[in-house]
Amino acid sequence: MRGAAYKAFGVAIKDDFDFEPFWGNTLFKQGTELVAMQRGNLEMCNLAPADISKQIPAWSLMTSAYLFRDADHVKKTFKSDVGKEFIKLARDQLGIEVLMPVYFGARHVNLKPDKVIKGPSDLSGIKLRMPPGEFWQFLGESIGASPTPVAYAEVYTSLQTGTIDGQDNPLVASKLMKFDEVTSQFVLTGHVMGYDVMCISTKVWDAMPADQQAKFRAAAEKAIDDCTAKTIAQETAAVEAFKAEGKKVYVPDLNAFRAFAQKKYLDKYGNDWPKGALEKINAIA
Repeated sequence: MRGAAYKAFGVAIKDDFDFEPFWGNTLFKQGTELVAMQRGNLEMCNLAPADISKQIPAWSLMTSAYLFRDADHVKKTFKSDVGKEFIKLARDQLGIEVLMPVYFGARHVNLKPDKVIKGPSDLSGIKLRMPPGEFWQFLGESIGASPTPVAYAEVYTSLQTGTIDGQDNPLVASKLMKFDEVTSQFVLTGHVMGYDVMCISTKVWDAMPADQQAKFRAAAEKAIDDCTAKTIAQETAAVEAFKAEGKKVYVPDLNAFRAFAQKKYLDKYGNDWPKGALEKINAIA
């Protein structure tokens, strides 16, 4: 879906710019794009916010659980004054212009046990597959589960054999990987709104006249908005498909999950965050 969005963006700007995309990490491996931009070897990329947080600790807020309520909240945050503060940090410290967030799906909990999950305490003792790495393992803890590192390709078998009790992923990914075949329920926790950020080097951006910048930004927003709408439609269709299969699909007490997770993140990372930023983002309607 994101690839289609960037293709549409390329078509929209073709009269003013030469847009040469490279797909599937064929130019730079995932996780190395930011350094490539800083070295002047890459002009634009679809960047994971976690990569920014490795160099700017304040950006760990933008990767935390239950920061965003939905895709619209993500977009509104980046357009807000507090969002602009984070964009300025990236510009000043990294030399990149963050144009906008690129939503690709909310992560939800998908379990094999037929246990009703109302709040984080109900996930206590649940072996929830999370990707390897400190960031992901802490994410699992922040929603009350016992995170268990398992490679993505091994999740289906691990669910089948009972090595893990559940996994978390965007609904469309869970359907694609057929995790519904070996689980009983989807708990719509929405603990992470998955997004990347469309970035361009400040050297390239600042060389554009204002009218070109406006065209560039408008084309980006249109392409990404269309992508977001299609992603949300796919998520809705996945929910209906899971229900039709007889799976339980329901929303737990999101306020309880949010309060639990935000406290966990504040305790661990809060000293790195700009004062009041979390509260400002929470208040965005």
